[in-house]
Amino acid sequence: MTYAEAIEFLYGLRLFGLKLGLENTLRLAELAGNPQRRLRFIHVAGTNGKGSTCAMLEGIYRAAGWRTGLFTSPHLVSFSERIQVDRQPIPRDDVVRLVERARTRLGELPADHHPTFFEVVVIMALEYFAEQQCGLVIWETGMGGRLDATNIVTPLASVITNIQFDHQKWLGNTRAQIAAEKGGIIKPQIPVLTATDEPDALEVLTDIARAQEAPLTVVNRQHPAFADLAGLPLALPGEHQRLNAALAAATVRQLQPLLPVIAAHVRDGLAHVHWPGRLQLVTLANGHRLLLDGAHNLAGVASLEQALARYFPGTPLNLVLGILEDKDWPHMGGVLAPLARRVFCVPVRSERTASPAGLADSCRAANPGAEVRVCASVPEAMAESTRDPFTLVAGSLYLVGEAMEWLGLSPTAGASESEAHLNESFTRNA
Repeated sequence: MTYAEAIEFLYGLRLFGLKLGLENTLRLAELAGNPQRRLRFIHVAGTNGKGSTCAMLEGIYRAAGWRTGLFTSPHLVSFSERIQVDRQPIPRDDVVRLVERARTRLGELPADHHPTFFEVVVIMALEYFAEQQCGLVIWETGMGGRLDATNIVTPLASVITNIQFDHQKWLGNTRAQIAAEKGGIIKPQIPVLTATDEPDALEVLTDIARAQEAPLTVVNRQHPAFADLAGLPLALPGEHQRLNAALAAATVRQLQPLLPVIAAHVRDGLAHVHWPGRLQLVTLANGHRLLLDGAHNLAGVASLEQALARYFPGTPLNLVLGILEDKDWPHMGGVLAPLARRVFCVPVRSERTASPAGLADSCRAANPGAEVRVCASVPEAMAESTRDPFTLVAGSLYLVGEAMEWLGLSPTAGASESEAHLNESFTRNA
């Protein structure tokens, strides 16, 4: 099997869509020898900020000398971004080897229990981290938590960043319902930390933690961990990232008896963490600046709006905007369009893309004075927008990934278009 064939095999698993539940994952884990039992985890769920919080935790523990595994999704450009050891993406040869092993195991499962892409990848990650003898794995949920394939582990701590509206089709239409799903990662007597500030969501998380006898820590701007960050330069800009950093630091403090870390390691990890596509500022050779941000729901767009007001006040900008159809794209466009002089609406490289024409209509309604154009592709929009000094690319992580490819900023070289489409694997229900 070649790497291209391995990616094609994984892509084929998308036909089995999304299956919420742990039965298949547990079966696969048993066939693999239950590698999760040889590892230690910090399990991270939440609506926004999961990836950033994971990256911060990984950076802190790596600075402290721990050999770290990092599991996140979706990827921006290459599949290998999802599985990293000491921030090095999994090599292609190991992807091939693990896919071949997974393909063999699928024949041992009942025909009516075919695993999904995400279930297979979870086991691949567990095997790789165990082989690499990681001392700690930072383990991000895919979606939700209670029935998410990642929830077969028993972590040292459960972390829930926040509860906002996203993926309502699967997680529920109220914050309380969404909190119940994400709170499903809380385990008996395992500490849980959250930066959730929505009262109805926090009430649900509190009830779950109490039932599980799990000590609950709520991290907010009054928490000592937030105060400890005062004056500390953070590599990831934005006030929302400062709260994510406080949540990471509070988690480190909670686990100090098990995973010793000194204050200098916390500062070093937070000062040097790298997480592409989140308020990532890029300056081209001609001096043009681009800001890449994967804000993909209303809460993310609100944080982006605040960051623009803080870091780029009054700066005229172009906006390259693409959003998925299952997001609240009319309101997201309504927030972002008034910030721009020119708006380029593009299709996201996804079968779930919102119509660029419909998106353009919402942008014109929100900002009648702006020039709003529909572009057939991201390269077309980027070529047009970069004639001016400053461009914002936002609305979807998929869109940001495609822009990074256009800019030659991929963290992993030579990724194929099929790898980008792997992010589509949960869109169909089996």
